[in-house]
Amino acid sequence: MAQRMVRIGLIGAGANTRLRHIPGLREIAAVEIAAVCNRRPTSTEATAREFGIPRTYHHWQDVVADPQIDAIVIGTWPYLHCPITVAALRAGKHVLTEARLSMNAAEAHQMLAASRAKPELVAQVVPSPYGLKGHDVMLDLLQKGYIGELREVQVFALTAALADPAAPLSWRQDLALSGFNMLQLGILHETLLRWTPPPVRVLAQAHAFIQSRIDPESGVRRQVGTPDSVQVLAILENGARAVYHLSGVTAFGQGMSIRLYGSDGVLHYDLTQDRLFGATRGSGPAAAPPELAEIPIPPQQARSWQVEADFVNAIRTGEPVRLTDFSTGVAYMEFTEAVARSARTGEAVELPLADFSGDVK
Repeated sequence: MAQRMVRIGLIGAGANTRLRHIPGLREIAAVEIAAVCNRRPTSTEATAREFGIPRTYHHWQDVVADPQIDAIVIGTWPYLHCPITVAALRAGKHVLTEARLSMNAAEAHQMLAASRAKPELVAQVVPSPYGLKGHDVMLDLLQKGYIGELREVQVFALTAALADPAAPLSWRQDLALSGFNMLQLGILHETLLRWTPPPVRVLAQAHAFIQSRIDPESGVRRQVGTPDSVQVLAILENGARAVYHLSGVTAFGQGMSIRLYGSDGVLHYDLTQDRLFGATRGSGPAAAPPELAEIPIPPQQARSWQVEADFVNAIRTGEPVRLTDFSTGVAYMEFTEAVARSARTGEAVELPLADFSGDVK
Protein backbone atom coordinates (compact mmCIF):
# COMPACT_ATOMS: atom_id res chain seq x y z
CA MET A 1 0.00 0.00 0.00
CA ALA A 2 1.39 3.40 -0.99
CA GLN A 3 2.05 5.77 1.89
CA ARG A 4 0.23 9.06 1.83
CA MET A 5 2.35 12.11 1.09
CA VAL A 6 3.28 14.29 4.08
CA ARG A 7 4.21 17.85 3.14
CA ILE A 8 6.45 19.67 5.58
CA GLY A 9 6.92 23.40 6.11
CA LEU A 10 10.19 24.48 7.75
CA ILE A 11 10.19 27.57 9.94
CA GLY A 12 13.78 28.25 10.90
CA ALA A 13 16.70 26.58 9.13
CA GLY A 14 19.52 26.76 11.63
CA ALA A 15 22.29 24.28 12.34
CA ASN A 16 20.20 21.44 13.78
CA THR A 17 17.60 21.72 11.03
CA ARG A 18 20.30 21.50 8.36
CA LEU A 19 22.32 18.82 10.12
CA ARG A 20 19.49 16.55 11.25
CA HIS A 21 15.94 17.48 10.26
CA ILE A 22 16.34 18.13 6.55
CA PRO A 23 18.48 15.02 5.89
CA GLY A 24 16.25 12.93 8.15
CA LEU A 25 13.06 14.02 6.41
CA ARG A 26 14.54 13.53 2.94
CA GLU A 27 15.31 9.90 3.76
CA ILE A 28 11.63 9.09 4.41
CA ALA A 29 9.47 7.89 1.53
CA ALA A 30 6.52 10.08 0.51
CA VAL A 31 7.71 13.08 2.50
CA GLU A 32 8.22 16.43 0.81
CA ILE A 33 9.83 19.50 2.34
CA ALA A 34 7.48 21.83 0.52
CA ALA A 35 8.22 25.27 1.99
CA VAL A 36 10.75 27.15 4.08
CA CYS A 37 10.87 30.42 5.99
CA ASN A 38 14.11 31.43 7.68
CA ARG A 39 14.95 34.51 9.72
CA ARG A 40 15.86 36.65 6.71
CA PRO A 41 14.74 36.52 3.05
CA THR A 42 18.32 36.00 1.85
CA SER A 43 18.89 32.96 4.09
CA THR A 44 15.44 31.63 3.18
CA GLU A 45 16.27 31.75 -0.52
CA ALA A 46 19.71 30.24 0.06
CA THR A 47 18.21 27.33 2.00
CA ALA A 48 15.62 26.71 -0.70
CA ARG A 49 18.30 26.63 -3.40
CA GLU A 50 20.61 24.37 -1.41
CA PHE A 51 17.98 21.77 -0.60
CA GLY A 52 15.61 22.14 -3.56
CA ILE A 53 12.65 23.39 -1.53
CA PRO A 54 10.00 24.66 -3.97
CA ARG A 55 8.28 27.43 -1.99
CA THR A 56 9.68 30.22 0.15
CA TYR A 57 7.96 32.60 2.54
CA HIS A 58 9.16 35.76 4.27
CA HIS A 59 6.75 35.43 7.23
CA TRP A 60 6.21 32.31 9.33
CA GLN A 61 2.48 33.00 9.47
CA ASP A 62 2.29 32.33 5.72
CA VAL A 63 3.82 28.87 6.10
CA VAL A 64 1.25 28.05 8.78
CA ALA A 65 -1.57 29.32 6.55
CA ASP A 66 -0.46 27.34 3.49
CA PRO A 67 -3.28 24.82 2.85
CA GLN A 68 -0.86 22.43 1.14
CA ILE A 69 1.28 22.03 4.28
CA ASP A 70 0.48 19.11 6.59
CA ALA A 71 3.10 19.60 9.28
CA ILE A 72 5.40 22.31 10.62
CA VAL A 73 8.99 21.75 11.77
CA ILE A 74 10.08 24.64 13.99
CA GLY A 75 13.81 25.30 14.07
CA THR A 76 13.75 28.84 15.41
CA TRP A 77 15.13 30.18 18.67
CA PRO A 78 12.87 29.61 21.72
CA TYR A 79 11.16 33.03 21.58
CA LEU A 80 9.05 31.87 18.60
CA HIS A 81 8.32 28.29 19.63
CA CYS A 82 5.09 29.09 21.48
CA PRO A 83 3.40 31.46 18.98
CA ILE A 84 4.24 29.25 16.00
CA THR A 85 3.17 26.05 17.75
CA VAL A 86 -0.16 27.45 18.92
CA ALA A 87 -0.92 28.95 15.50
CA ALA A 88 0.07 25.77 13.66
CA LEU A 89 -2.04 23.48 15.84
CA ARG A 90 -5.05 25.79 15.50
CA ALA A 91 -4.54 25.68 11.72
CA GLY A 92 -4.66 21.88 11.79
CA LYS A 93 -0.94 21.24 11.30
CA HIS A 94 1.17 18.65 13.08
CA VAL A 95 4.12 20.18 14.95
CA LEU A 96 7.71 19.16 15.62
CA THR A 97 9.45 21.89 17.59
CA GLU A 98 13.10 22.23 18.48
CA ALA A 99 14.22 21.56 22.03
CA ARG A 100 14.17 24.23 24.70
CA LEU A 101 10.42 23.95 24.35
CA SER A 102 9.63 27.56 25.22
CA MET A 103 10.81 30.73 26.96
CA ASN A 104 9.19 29.86 30.29
CA ALA A 105 6.68 27.61 32.00
CA ALA A 106 3.71 29.81 31.09
CA GLU A 107 4.41 29.36 27.37
CA ALA A 108 5.02 25.65 27.85
CA HIS A 109 1.57 25.27 29.40
CA GLN A 110 0.01 27.27 26.56
CA MET A 111 1.60 24.89 24.07
CA LEU A 112 0.44 21.82 26.01
CA ALA A 113 -3.12 23.19 26.19
CA ALA A 114 -3.12 23.88 22.44
CA SER A 115 -1.96 20.31 21.74
CA ARG A 116 -4.62 18.82 24.02
CA ALA A 117 -7.26 20.85 22.21
CA LYS A 118 -6.21 19.06 19.01
CA PRO A 119 -5.57 15.45 20.10
CA GLU A 120 -5.71 14.22 16.51
CA LEU A 121 -2.55 16.19 15.72
CA VAL A 122 1.02 15.17 16.55
CA ALA A 123 2.81 17.57 18.91
CA GLN A 124 6.43 16.52 19.41
CA VAL A 125 9.53 18.16 20.90
CA VAL A 126 12.95 17.30 19.54
CA PRO A 127 14.30 15.05 22.31
CA SER A 128 17.53 15.39 24.19
CA PRO A 129 20.11 13.38 22.23
CA TYR A 130 22.04 12.62 25.40
CA GLY A 131 21.80 9.04 26.62
CA LEU A 132 19.68 7.83 23.71
CA LYS A 133 22.12 5.10 22.69
CA GLY A 134 22.07 3.35 26.06
CA HIS A 135 18.58 4.34 27.17
CA ASP A 136 17.03 0.87 26.87
CA VAL A 137 19.93 -0.79 28.69
CA MET A 138 19.86 1.84 31.44
CA LEU A 139 16.10 1.47 31.91
CA ASP A 140 16.31 -2.32 31.95
CA LEU A 141 18.99 -2.29 34.67
CA LEU A 142 17.01 0.14 36.82
CA GLN A 143 13.83 -1.88 36.48
CA LYS A 144 15.70 -5.03 37.51
CA GLY A 145 16.98 -3.34 40.67
CA TYR A 146 20.64 -3.03 39.68
CA ILE A 147 21.19 -0.07 42.02
CA GLY A 148 18.46 -0.86 44.55
CA GLU A 149 16.77 2.17 46.10
CA LEU A 150 17.81 5.41 44.39
CA ARG A 151 19.46 7.73 46.93
CA GLU A 152 21.81 10.16 45.21
CA VAL A 153 22.00 11.72 41.75
CA GLN A 154 24.80 13.72 40.14
CA VAL A 155 24.33 15.63 36.89
CA PHE A 156 27.62 17.04 35.65
CA ALA A 157 28.27 19.18 32.55
CA LEU A 158 31.44 21.23 32.34
CA THR A 159 32.42 22.68 28.95
CA ALA A 160 34.51 25.49 27.49
CA ALA A 161 31.75 26.69 25.16
CA LEU A 162 31.64 30.14 26.80
CA ALA A 163 35.18 30.30 28.16
CA ASP A 164 36.51 32.77 25.57
CA PRO A 165 35.62 36.33 26.70
CA ALA A 166 36.20 37.59 23.15
CA ALA A 167 33.53 35.29 21.69
CA PRO A 168 30.39 37.14 20.56
CA LEU A 169 27.06 37.10 22.37
CA SER A 170 25.15 33.93 21.52
CA TRP A 171 21.38 33.76 21.16
CA ARG A 172 21.51 31.32 24.07
CA GLN A 173 22.72 34.21 26.27
CA ASP A 174 20.07 36.65 25.04
CA LEU A 175 17.18 36.73 27.50
CA ALA A 176 14.77 38.03 24.86
CA LEU A 177 15.48 35.07 22.58
CA SER A 178 16.13 32.24 25.05
CA GLY A 179 14.08 33.06 28.16
CA PHE A 180 14.82 31.03 31.29
CA ASN A 181 16.87 28.45 29.36
CA MET A 182 20.48 28.25 30.55
CA LEU A 183 23.39 26.11 29.39
CA GLN A 184 22.31 22.45 28.95
CA LEU A 185 20.11 22.47 32.05
CA GLY A 186 16.78 21.63 30.43
CA ILE A 187 18.11 19.08 27.98
CA LEU A 188 20.08 17.23 30.67
CA HIS A 189 17.11 17.31 33.03
CA GLU A 190 14.99 15.79 30.28
CA THR A 191 17.52 12.95 30.00
CA LEU A 192 17.44 12.40 33.76
CA LEU A 193 13.61 12.30 33.79
CA ARG A 194 13.75 9.18 31.60
CA TRP A 195 15.41 7.27 34.47
CA THR A 196 14.37 8.86 37.79
CA PRO A 197 11.35 10.35 39.56
CA PRO A 198 10.82 14.09 39.02
CA PRO A 199 12.06 16.74 41.47
CA VAL A 200 9.71 18.30 44.01
CA ARG A 201 12.01 21.01 45.39
CA VAL A 202 15.04 22.91 44.07
CA LEU A 203 17.54 25.34 45.54
CA ALA A 204 19.90 26.98 43.06
CA GLN A 205 22.59 29.53 42.43
CA ALA A 206 23.74 30.91 39.09
CA HIS A 207 26.44 33.30 37.96
CA ALA A 208 27.90 34.87 34.82
CA PHE A 209 31.69 35.01 35.05
CA ILE A 210 31.83 36.80 31.70
CA GLN A 211 29.14 39.41 32.16
CA SER A 212 29.18 41.22 28.82
CA ARG A 213 29.90 40.35 25.19
CA ILE A 214 29.78 41.99 21.79
CA ASP A 215 26.45 41.61 20.01
CA PRO A 216 27.41 40.34 16.53
CA GLU A 217 24.48 42.13 14.87
CA SER A 218 24.87 45.60 16.39
CA GLY A 219 28.55 45.53 17.28
CA VAL A 220 27.61 46.90 20.70
CA ARG A 221 28.81 45.36 23.96
CA ARG A 222 25.81 44.03 25.87
CA GLN A 223 25.14 42.46 29.24
CA VAL A 224 24.64 38.71 28.95
CA GLY A 225 21.18 37.58 29.93
CA THR A 226 21.83 34.04 31.11
CA PRO A 227 24.43 32.52 33.46
CA ASP A 228 27.52 30.58 32.43
CA SER A 229 27.67 28.70 35.77
CA VAL A 230 24.75 26.94 37.48
CA GLN A 231 24.49 24.73 40.58
CA VAL A 232 21.28 23.09 41.78
CA LEU A 233 20.31 21.02 44.81
CA ALA A 234 17.09 19.06 44.33
CA ILE A 235 14.87 16.63 46.21
CA LEU A 236 13.24 14.01 44.00
CA GLU A 237 9.74 12.64 44.45
CA ASN A 238 11.03 9.43 46.07
CA GLY A 239 13.21 11.36 48.53
CA ALA A 240 16.49 10.95 46.65
CA ARG A 241 18.84 13.94 46.59
CA ALA A 242 20.21 15.36 43.34
CA VAL A 243 23.08 17.73 42.57
CA TYR A 244 23.48 19.51 39.22
CA HIS A 245 26.72 21.28 38.30
CA LEU A 246 26.87 23.01 34.92
CA SER A 247 29.40 25.44 33.54
CA GLY A 248 30.36 26.80 30.14
CA VAL A 249 33.57 28.48 31.29
CA THR A 250 35.82 25.58 32.30
CA ALA A 251 38.88 25.63 30.07
CA PHE A 252 40.14 22.21 31.23
CA GLY A 253 38.75 18.99 32.66
CA GLN A 254 35.47 19.10 30.79
CA GLY A 255 32.96 16.29 30.84
CA MET A 256 29.27 15.47 30.92
CA SER A 257 27.64 12.64 32.82
CA ILE A 258 24.75 11.41 34.93
CA ARG A 259 25.46 9.19 37.92
CA LEU A 260 22.79 7.36 39.92
CA TYR A 261 23.72 6.00 43.36
CA GLY A 262 21.47 3.46 45.05
CA SER A 263 21.40 1.25 48.12
CA ASP A 264 22.92 -1.65 46.15
CA GLY A 265 24.86 -0.14 43.28
CA VAL A 266 25.72 2.76 40.99
CA LEU A 267 25.21 3.54 37.31
CA HIS A 268 27.37 6.10 35.54
CA TYR A 269 26.40 7.28 32.05
CA ASP A 270 29.16 9.18 30.25
CA LEU A 271 27.10 11.44 28.01
CA THR A 272 30.11 12.69 26.07
CA GLN A 273 31.28 9.24 25.00
CA ASP A 274 27.87 7.47 25.14
CA ARG A 275 29.28 4.79 27.42
CA LEU A 276 27.67 3.18 30.46
CA PHE A 277 29.50 2.01 33.59
CA GLY A 278 28.24 0.43 36.77
CA ALA A 279 28.84 -1.62 39.88
CA THR A 280 26.42 -3.55 42.05
CA ARG A 281 26.62 -5.78 45.12
CA GLY A 282 28.34 -9.03 44.32
CA SER A 283 30.13 -7.65 41.23
CA GLY A 284 33.55 -7.45 42.95
CA PRO A 285 35.67 -9.26 45.56
CA ALA A 286 33.80 -9.79 48.81
CA ALA A 287 36.41 -7.92 50.84
CA ALA A 288 36.56 -4.84 48.62
CA PRO A 289 34.04 -2.38 47.17
CA PRO A 290 33.18 -3.28 43.58
CA GLU A 291 34.92 -1.24 40.88
CA LEU A 292 32.93 0.45 38.16
CA ALA A 293 33.07 -1.62 34.99
CA GLU A 294 31.81 -0.80 31.53
CA ILE A 295 28.39 -2.23 30.73
CA PRO A 296 28.11 -3.13 27.05
CA ILE A 297 25.30 -1.61 25.01
CA PRO A 298 24.30 -4.40 22.59
CA PRO A 299 23.71 -3.23 19.01
CA GLN A 300 20.15 -4.56 19.09
CA GLN A 301 19.41 -2.35 22.12
CA ALA A 302 21.30 0.74 21.02
CA ARG A 303 19.03 3.58 20.07
CA SER A 304 19.97 6.04 17.34
CA TRP A 305 18.64 9.39 16.14
CA GLN A 306 15.27 8.78 14.49
CA VAL A 307 13.33 11.90 15.45
CA GLU A 308 12.10 12.74 11.97
CA ALA A 309 11.04 9.14 11.28
CA ASP A 310 9.20 9.00 14.61
CA PHE A 311 7.40 12.26 13.80
CA VAL A 312 6.22 11.09 10.37
CA ASN A 313 5.29 7.66 11.72
CA ALA A 314 3.15 9.26 14.43
CA ILE A 315 1.39 11.34 11.77
CA ARG A 316 0.68 8.27 9.64
CA THR A 317 -0.23 5.77 12.35
CA GLY A 318 -1.53 7.85 15.24
CA GLU A 319 0.93 6.20 17.63
CA PRO A 320 1.72 8.38 20.66
CA VAL A 321 4.98 10.30 20.81
CA ARG A 322 7.38 9.02 23.47
CA LEU A 323 10.52 11.02 22.80
CA THR A 324 9.51 13.72 23.48
CA ASP A 325 5.90 14.76 24.17
CA PHE A 326 4.76 18.20 25.32
CA SER A 327 4.08 17.00 28.86
CA THR A 328 7.76 16.18 29.25
CA GLY A 329 8.62 19.56 27.76
CA VAL A 330 6.44 21.26 30.36
CA ALA A 331 8.21 19.30 33.12
CA TYR A 332 11.69 20.42 32.09
CA MET A 333 10.57 24.01 31.51
CA GLU A 334 9.02 24.13 35.01
CA PHE A 335 12.29 22.81 36.41
CA THR A 336 14.30 25.36 34.43
CA GLU A 337 12.09 28.22 35.61
CA ALA A 338 12.24 26.97 39.21
CA VAL A 339 16.04 27.03 39.02
CA ALA A 340 15.98 30.59 37.65
CA ARG A 341 13.57 31.73 40.37
CA SER A 342 15.57 30.12 43.14
CA ALA A 343 18.85 31.57 41.86
CA ARG A 344 17.24 35.01 41.79
CA THR A 345 15.71 34.91 45.28
CA GLY A 346 18.06 32.55 47.12
CA GLU A 347 15.06 30.55 48.30
CA ALA A 348 13.95 27.01 47.55
CA VAL A 349 11.15 26.55 45.00
CA GLU A 350 8.59 23.75 45.11
CA LEU A 351 7.57 21.73 42.07
CA PRO A 352 5.30 21.54 40.22
CA LEU A 353 5.04 25.31 40.03
CA ALA A 354 1.91 26.89 41.43
CA ASP A 355 1.92 29.95 39.17
CA PHE A 356 3.33 31.00 35.80
CA SER A 357 3.93 34.72 35.56
CA GLY A 358 5.76 34.56 32.25
CA ASP A 359 8.33 37.01 33.61
CA VAL A 360 11.85 36.31 32.35
CA LYS A 361 13.55 39.39 33.76
